[in-house]
Amino acid sequence: MIGRRFLADIGNTVRDYVESLGYATRTFFSMLGLSPGMLRRPHLVVEQLHFIGNYSLLIITLSGLFVGMVLGLQGYYTLNKYGASESLGLLVALGLTRELGPVITGLLFAGRAGTSLTAEIGLMKAGEQLSAMEMMAVNPIQRVLAPRFWAGVIAVPLLASIFSAVGIFGGYLVGVKLIGVDAGAFWSQMQAGVDLWKDVFNGFVKSVVFGVAITFISLYQGYEAQPTPEDVAGATTRSVVVSSLMIWWLDFMLTALMFSK
Repeated sequence: MIGRRFLADIGNTVRDYVESLGYATRTFFSMLGLSPGMLRRPHLVVEQLHFIGNYSLLIITLSGLFVGMVLGLQGYYTLNKYGASESLGLLVALGLTRELGPVITGLLFAGRAGTSLTAEIGLMKAGEQLSAMEMMAVNPIQRVLAPRFWAGVIAVPLLASIFSAVGIFGGYLVGVKLIGVDAGAFWSQMQAGVDLWKDVFNGFVKSVVFGVAITFISLYQGYEAQPTPEDVAGATTRSVVVSSLMIWWLDFMLTALMFSK
């Protein structure tokens, strides 16, 4: 009896998971199909880009500066053991453009903007604003979700680029100004070793993929939340957890595909 009940619980859990995954996929493609309608109202995307991108700029800039400084400090201690301290600029640039820039930006964006999007959509649903739009023949996916989605997709690569640029400057401050690494060697090694397509472009692709995943997960969690304060709070927590795990999984998969050769 207990074994049968246990198997039934597992079956119900798997069924609910598959059902949720299927509904999320349908919502995603429905949002993409309705996105061309935003061309008539581009100001909606601009407003959301300002809200989720501009307000995240401070934490991205400061985090990028300190990450670059720490990377420069730790990198110098490691390279100096092998007499390769002149390669510090190359180490900092590759570490930021390939991995740290897109990944840390994605994590910070999920914690700062992703939670805000989930809470906003959840509160709109709790306040029956989405239902009111449907009563007025306005599709909430097209009017509410799609502009926020594309704003997030645009914002994450821009923020990741700023993070990497400021991080390289932080590594320069520590390596050249504080420790005394030759400035010419710092920049020349970086320019000679960083490839535009293999390193910078692949990092940009990562940030775009992260932006798609984070923004959709945050919007979907808010859109599917029950109209209660407790479930909206739970959806906000889930959006951060799921987005963070998705970032790490996607980072592994993309790294394996991009840098395997």
